[in-house]
Amino acid sequence: MNPSVRDRPEATARAGALAPPQPPERGVVVVKFGGHAMVDTDLRRAFARDVVDLRTSGLRPVVVHGGGPQISGMLDRLGLESRFEAGLRVTTPAAMDVVRMVLAGQVQREIVGHINAHGPFAVGMTGEDAHSMTAVRRPAVVDGRPVDIGLVGDVVDVDPGLLRALLAQGHIPVVSPVARGADGLAYNINADTAASALAVALGAERLVMLTDVEGLYADWPRSSEVIASLGADALGALLPALESGMLPKMEGCLRAVRGGVGRAHVLDGRVPHALLRCLTDETAPGTTVLPGGGTARPHVRPGRSRTPHPGHPSPTRPTPARSPGAAHAGRTAAGA
Repeated sequence: MNPSVRDRPEATARAGALAPPQPPERGVVVVKFGGHAMVDTDLRRAFARDVVDLRTSGLRPVVVHGGGPQISGMLDRLGLESRFEAGLRVTTPAAMDVVRMVLAGQVQREIVGHINAHGPFAVGMTGEDAHSMTAVRRPAVVDGRPVDIGLVGDVVDVDPGLLRALLAQGHIPVVSPVARGADGLAYNINADTAASALAVALGAERLVMLTDVEGLYADWPRSSEVIASLGADALGALLPALESGMLPKMEGCLRAVRGGVGRAHVLDGRVPHALLRCLTDETAPGTTVLPGGGTARPHVRPGRSRTPHPGHPSPTRPTPARSPGAAHAGRTAAGA
């Protein structure tokens, strides 16, 4: 049995420690659901239960999901190439048809189904619905130069009206990261980027990114220490050196806290009930990004592998030259 099933009583108890019901403008938690947890049935079910627990506690979760492995699998079956530049999928018109089909027609429906196994709560939608998200084409930046990657977009406007209406009715929106541009074309949006934009537009208290690494590593591969928390200014200084796999997540966290979100978290979605722990335990694993300045505090998780999940890009930036006496690159860069 997956540990998530055994951990259910403890996780439910943690949910009971969450905040009481909030006024309409408070209590929103935007959760980006991605990584290995999306393709593990037990973890998907545990995630769905956790999201329902958040709703029961009085918080108002919004789920934004990825679907990279599923999209790649479908492209392979159709004989279409999967190619990435700077961590972003090169999206041709044919690939875009597959992206929409897989995200809105498969992945979203599975998540909605898992949540609704606990009650009629989840409602699936995309950024195209009610013009909730408007996108503009964005290039990838490779070696300092822009590279055209097709129908990949960045969110330039959010109309949160539909989301707010669903939340007011007690629903849990499950959002596929596809948006329409002013040119009438549909664009593939990085799920981290979409979650961050929605969190800002909704005035969320928290943004949570579930992924396949333990957080932002301080000195990979020399150490498995993870930066427990850092301020927006410190993260901004680190961004230029981050590896492509981690860059969209940390960019999303930075945009969120600079846009008014209370705090943002990057968590290992392979750990059962990491979402509940993040919201109920100040010492929960992962990396927390706070508004303003602040230093980076590393902590170590004993017993965890220092190898990234298979197929996942290296989770950290290249290690810069250290100043004498620096404990590790993450702390030096953050100014601690």
